[in-house]
Amino acid sequence: MLEAAEGHYDEILCCGDLVGYGACPNETVEWSIQHVKSLVRGNHDKVAVGLDDTEGYNAVATSSLSWTSEVLTEANKAYLAKMPRGPLQHSKTWLMHGSPIDEDLYLIQECDARGMQQFLPGPVNFFGHTHRQGGFAYFRMSLRPLAQVPELESSSVLQLEANAHYLLNPGSVGQPRDTDWRAAYCIYDDEEATVRFCRVKYDVEAAARTILAAGLPELLAKRLFLGK
Repeated sequence: MLEAAEGHYDEILCCGDLVGYGACPNETVEWSIQHVKSLVRGNHDKVAVGLDDTEGYNAVATSSLSWTSEVLTEANKAYLAKMPRGPLQHSKTWLMHGSPIDEDLYLIQECDARGMQQFLPGPVNFFGHTHRQGGFAYFRMSLRPLAQVPELESSSVLQLEANAHYLLNPGSVGQPRDTDWRAAYCIYDDEEATVRFCRVKYDVEAAARTILAAGLPELLAKRLFLGK
């Protein structure tokens, strides 16, 4: 993903969940410390360091979070514990994990996003949590869902309108849930007022092998190939 995006961005922002399902939590946190300019915490980040419990989590998620908590270094746990809660302003954008009113609330369908425009801190807002690329656009009193990159394409561009507000989900680099196994991200250009949603292929087999080698649940490896 980084190779595909190289030369097209100035800063890296993150909407949370650095850890939780992958087999390299320490490496991921340490890379983020060095390269991510601004980020907010995710629900898995909180659970991994004891700021929240696993009530409501399925057995696979609970198992992977328990493993993650055990292998994280104390320094990386301290970093995760200090991650700010969203919404967090960065330049002309706002970052959040779930919704603007609840960091753990999923915004998946139109009914989930309806009425949220009154709580948006700014016109351009990025969120995560769902592992689904896309989001929502608010035009006065209307709501329009935004689609992910088509399966046969590598990117799609959204032209932002001055009189609209946006909740934009870059998608997930790991464990996507929108039936597209490719890593997902987006590039926001504040001068051109555009958001380019991107998908890129990666060595999914190597990632799956790493998960299995760590002793994590087999389902986490299988899901990488399915994108759900």
